[in-house]
Amino acid sequence: MRRIMFTYFTSDPSSRALCSPMLLSTFSHFSLFHMAANMYVLWSFSSSIVSLLGCEQFIAVYLSAGVVSTFVSYVAKMATGKFEPSLGAKYVTSQNQHGMLVKAIGNTVQKAALLPEVLLYERYESGAIMTVLAAVCTKMPEAKLAIIFLPMFTFTAGSALKAIIAFDTAGLALGWRFFDHAAHLGGALFGMWYVTYGHELIWKNREPLVKAWHEMRTKNTGKGGGRSN
Repeated sequence: MRRIMFTYFTSDPSSRALCSPMLLSTFSHFSLFHMAANMYVLWSFSSSIVSLLGCEQFIAVYLSAGVVSTFVSYVAKMATGKFEPSLGAKYVTSQNQHGMLVKAIGNTVQKAALLPEVLLYERYESGAIMTVLAAVCTKMPEAKLAIIFLPMFTFTAGSALKAIIAFDTAGLALGWRFFDHAAHLGGALFGMWYVTYGHELIWKNREPLVKAWHEMRTKNTGKGGGRSN
């Protein structure tokens, strides 16, 4: 189980598994606190993003965002030569220390054996959740936000998005390794692009593809019925 989790639920461009971790790492977590923080952020913005996109489009965008943000992380790692596995948008960094690797996948918490040379650092938004946050902040820049433990301090969604992008840009430029800043930036930029242009270019132009798919299914169903008779 440990090998499966580490191979398929952490993303690393030097790994033998490249494609499936781009999606699966979006759902992996280091600890219950890490999962709870991510789920709180997702829950906070879920009603707004669903009202903007609808349930079906939200699911499609969320899954796509996980792949896009991981791809951006891959590109950054290849460009810098820092091949380090990530959980969503969190680095798994070699520190020559032993630690207990705990991953929560969905609602299941898997406890792995002690792993040498692995220390996982916390972060609070995965690349996919950054897409949700950025999309909502782009469409509702004047909405008021607050920090969970400091509700007395409020700020606009537009200001929060600018601060997050500036922080991750600085982290990427300066080589900070506490977060996977490339994945964060990739997710945020994808969210901003999608609500501004992607919805019009992709979702509203899906009708010909959906129609062709239904026609193909109808023809196949008719042929199958003819053979059975």
